[in-house]
Amino acid sequence: MAADPRGPDQPGALWHPSPNFGPRRDGLKPSLIVLHYTAMKGSQAALERLCDPAAEVSAHYLIGTDGTLWQMVAEEHRAWHAGAGEWRGQADINSRSIGIELDNLGSHPFSAPQMAALEELMRGVMQRWRIPAAGVIGHSCMAPGRKSDPGPRFDWNRLARQGLAAAAGKGQVPQDPSFAEFRKAAAAAGFTAQAEDEALLAAVRLRFRPWARGPLTLADFALLGADALEP
Repeated sequence: MAADPRGPDQPGALWHPSPNFGPRRDGLKPSLIVLHYTAMKGSQAALERLCDPAAEVSAHYLIGTDGTLWQMVAEEHRAWHAGAGEWRGQADINSRSIGIELDNLGSHPFSAPQMAALEELMRGVMQRWRIPAAGVIGHSCMAPGRKSDPGPRFDWNRLARQGLAAAAGKGQVPQDPSFAEFRKAAAAAGFTAQAEDEALLAAVRLRFRPWARGPLTLADFALLGADALEP
């Protein structure tokens, strides 16, 4: 498919069209924002790959460490960023989401200009498509064990304080936690993709408690909130 000739949806974005896109399937519209890190050496390398027809990958937006914002796929179209996975029992995340790539290797903090640009972009996307804070997820949320981005250095709490992402729960937890109960709670909170126990725990922790290590604890249940634990 040829690159889209239109301009950007987001004010201030640099239009750098990628040929790697298609129509959203089954009449779906964006209800999610999926955040990624590029894991590449610089935004230019990421931009080239996301616009390379041979790579068959893309995203709607890329944000550099200096805050530069590029748009590669129009928001109304389906970019190829999420791959296999599931969220809240729904697959084909590409047709349901806006994909945002952040220039980061996953091993260092995200810069202040980059985070500021992300927040401004998210406000625009969330307003245009009426996406709630609960609809903002990481790639690791929908593909536990397969993906880990945006990684342990991403500041989810910063977004939550601004209403741009859901905050961790503060509900009651079971007295005798087990992985079976944790899996139920995680599924109720949206983590429905198939995953081994350890991969699921790691995905929940990446989203709400990235510093945590070791076996399942009561604190991991508390992340998901009281509502998620109800049958």
